[in-house]
Amino acid sequence: MTQTKPNSLYLLIIFTLFTSFFGCSCCCTCNKHVHGAETSGMFVFGSSLVDNGNNNYVENSTARADYLPYGIDFPLGPSGRFTNGKNVIDTLGKLLKLPFFIPVFANPETRGVKIVHGVNYASGGSGILDETGSISGRVISLNQQIRNFEEVSLPSLGPVLGCENATILAQALADYLFVMGSGGNDYLMNYFLPTSIHKSSLEDFTTNLIAELSNQIKKLHQLGARKFVLISIYPLGCIPVVKAKFPQIEGCIETLNQAASLFNSHLKSLVDLIKPELPNSNLVYLDSYDVIRDIIQDPVPKGFTETSKACCEVSLITEGGNGILCKRKGKTCAKRDSFVFFDGLHPTEAVNNLIAMNGYAFNLKTEAYPFNVEQLAKL
Repeated sequence: MTQTKPNSLYLLIIFTLFTSFFGCSCCCTCNKHVHGAETSGMFVFGSSLVDNGNNNYVENSTARADYLPYGIDFPLGPSGRFTNGKNVIDTLGKLLKLPFFIPVFANPETRGVKIVHGVNYASGGSGILDETGSISGRVISLNQQIRNFEEVSLPSLGPVLGCENATILAQALADYLFVMGSGGNDYLMNYFLPTSIHKSSLEDFTTNLIAELSNQIKKLHQLGARKFVLISIYPLGCIPVVKAKFPQIEGCIETLNQAASLFNSHLKSLVDLIKPELPNSNLVYLDSYDVIRDIIQDPVPKGFTETSKACCEVSLITEGGNGILCKRKGKTCAKRDSFVFFDGLHPTEAVNNLIAMNGYAFNLKTEAYPFNVEQLAKL
């Protein structure tokens, strides 16, 4: 008797049912390097250095950059980024070959498939400590940013990736970068304020600050984070708003620079100290302090000519401003890529590009420790 072989249609049906039943594993695996990217995406936490525009949606926040001249060189115009063009996150995303800019959490449209390459939770004016940034009105603290990831984004990420199974989702999360850029505001808008409640020494304050950040990193690890990028804070004593308050002092204000250096030293040490407590994880310290300091000390070879003034017309305190943010529709310098600072606090796109490119590709441990972001992404 001749046996009847299953026809191709029958095999196709069986294959379809099989792949549908086990679809979670396949989908997550396929998502790993979509569009030739070196990582699945980035989840970003921090302050204005890495904020892509969350404060646009925060009622009563005065720390906003959703108007010209902010974004004057950005493809999408004023977006809430505190610079003239791209910030550090945008450039890192481009270097990692991610297909588009990381969307902000606070935008109601950042849901569903739009979170597949990550979400930006950062909020200008915020800090590691919950009370930091209160002078900027409402901001989203780092703790709240992490809760937003845990309570809103994470539960929907599994279904979006096709990974309903927690174990498979954990494998997928391990391929994302978790970028944290916070700490500067905890000094500028907290510790050094005349009204600050902190009476401890700078060393004790910094130790407690790093301890809080350590707990926040551990929380993200519990939620599935495995690859961390920790961005240092830049030389706070060199920013235009600080220098304007001390016109009699030539050069940078060393008290603030010492605070930034102390924090960065502790942050870099944390990379090694916390790793044993985070199984299967890797952390990279990304420098911004030395990049900006080196430009200020020797600007011309790096293509810069102005190291102490803001490129944009800043809204002064005597005019009802805060000495930091640009005036709405105010004037800007003609050669923005030759200025270190765009407003009273934040670097220009040219500086942001250097910070990101050095941290991504350089092998010097002063730029990225213990290895660079490109190597981290490929682990």
